[in-house]
Amino acid sequence: MVGNDVEGKRSASGAILPYLPSMTDPALRQAHDILAASPLVDAHNDLPFVIRIDKQAQGDPALYRLDERRNSGDTDIPRLREGCVAAQFWAAFVPPREPKPASFALQQIALIRRMNELHPDAFLPALRASDVKRAQRQKKIASFITIENGAAIENRLDSLDAYYDLGVRLMTLCHNATLDWVDSATDAPRCNGLSDFGRQVIARMNDLGMIVDCAHVSDEVMHQALDVSRAPIVFSHSNARALCDHKRNVPDGVLARIADKNALVMATFVPNFIAQKSQDWLKSMQDAHGGYADGGDPDAAIAAREKEVGAWPRGSLKQYCDHLDYLKSKVGPDHIGIGSDFFGGPQGEGLKDVSCFPHIFAELIRRGWSNTHLKKLAGENFLRVFRAVEKAARHV
Repeated sequence: MVGNDVEGKRSASGAILPYLPSMTDPALRQAHDILAASPLVDAHNDLPFVIRIDKQAQGDPALYRLDERRNSGDTDIPRLREGCVAAQFWAAFVPPREPKPASFALQQIALIRRMNELHPDAFLPALRASDVKRAQRQKKIASFITIENGAAIENRLDSLDAYYDLGVRLMTLCHNATLDWVDSATDAPRCNGLSDFGRQVIARMNDLGMIVDCAHVSDEVMHQALDVSRAPIVFSHSNARALCDHKRNVPDGVLARIADKNALVMATFVPNFIAQKSQDWLKSMQDAHGGYADGGDPDAAIAAREKEVGAWPRGSLKQYCDHLDYLKSKVGPDHIGIGSDFFGGPQGEGLKDVSCFPHIFAELIRRGWSNTHLKKLAGENFLRVFRAVEKAARHV
């Protein structure tokens, strides 16, 4: 925080909240009050991969200097504090078609654990839903490990046990490529949803108490996972397809089942999942499944297209809140959450970094959301689902 700021109250994550000029906005002050009382959980952040590919850090969290407010990127400890983040789920992301996915996942898990070791005053290594409150009492941020892309298990159920023992508490079943046992939303189908082994994966995750995440799966998998999972599932970073027609977003037919299954849809900041204009702008560079047909660098492709037709329309905080409004109207206030999916790249207006969360809540306050519903969105819903997953575990 800036040294000349006047100190205010602490947030749920232990931040000293400054009363900046913008804090004269009563909605923003109310948002800070809500987030001081109710822990904010963000279900998805790709910082570990950002550190891995950073030219200076080259995978070393010590060189990335998370304790300093950075002039680039979207995530560091000062901005997490400013954003009132109480619990962060870090993704051990495994790229699609990575030839050694288990090794890659293990390296990313080690990187997350190293982040925790380097910054013990900021992060509390977390394993259970109850650790969020424990971190709050210690003025720390609960730090959870997830795996993004079930390729990491390399078609072995016992890999799930090993990852659980390393602290993994959520796994996104696939990423942008279909696996032997689960179809991706953005690739050609192979299994008509889940294979028999895919159903066994979900059953084993249920047994362990590992959250099943369907953020990247096909529509068929969404329905099948809702059918077969004993524990509630989540969509850790997905929006409403009715507002933005992208295959990664959740269609109304699935939303209609969310409440009955005690599931959770956690809205994301990804520009082309928020704004239809953004999605339409990107379509010319993508193949039929939403990937880049030449397999090239998407950043280079975007830069070339911007040079050709003008700036990429990335959506805005208000359009993001439109998704939250829509999701609440479809699934109810008990089945929504937030999964930013910050990844070091460009975001929409008002969503540029992890300090933005109070501004989202301020916008929702202006739209008439009650404090009760805002607290549920912040983290109460996710923690309820997490506890249900823990309760369903058999640990056999």
